[in-house]
Amino acid sequence: MMDTPSFEEIEGHRPYLMRYALAQLRDSHLAEEAVQDCLLAALENAATFRGGSSLRTWLTSILRFKVIDLQRKAVSERARFAEPAGGEDFDDEAWLDALFDETGHWRDKPLAWGDPEAALDQKRFWEAFERCLDKLPGASGRVFYKREILGDETEDICKAESITSSNCWVILHRARIGLRGCLERNWFGPQGLSAGG
Repeated sequence: MMDTPSFEEIEGHRPYLMRYALAQLRDSHLAEEAVQDCLLAALENAATFRGGSSLRTWLTSILRFKVIDLQRKAVSERARFAEPAGGEDFDDEAWLDALFDETGHWRDKPLAWGDPEAALDQKRFWEAFERCLDKLPGASGRVFYKREILGDETEDICKAESITSSNCWVILHRARIGLRGCLERNWFGPQGLSAGG
């Protein structure tokens, strides 16, 4: 039988957990909140730790749920973007075909994004990103979030969503294009927030 982990053993993983939470949330206050909640839950449930995985893996799985809870809360608290110009509807896939000509090339070349690394450091970018992610149809948003944000394996996503691997990649491709268009309108483009709007 595995010994119950001590406070010191659990607390010793705080630096790693903070790095993980910061990578997911990109906000030091939210990351600290997630780690505090994780450590508290771990201490309260230390007796349930059976040693089937490492202590770090167990703590990371607790933290992952805390991060998801905070992300959901943040998304639900934000106001929605105004409808896209031109009345595009992400549920209607005709908008995707309209982006390309018969040879598969862009009809209108995508805008240059300037210095994307600088934009990624800005909290407002992540707010815009989350709002754009919310505008994707349910399945596209879920699949993209699981694969690109949470890092879930494609096989696991396919089982959970009852889709094939090729369908998953098509959904991800469409989600990326949808996100790119939304971010160009609402962040990188001339009317976007990064332009001072």
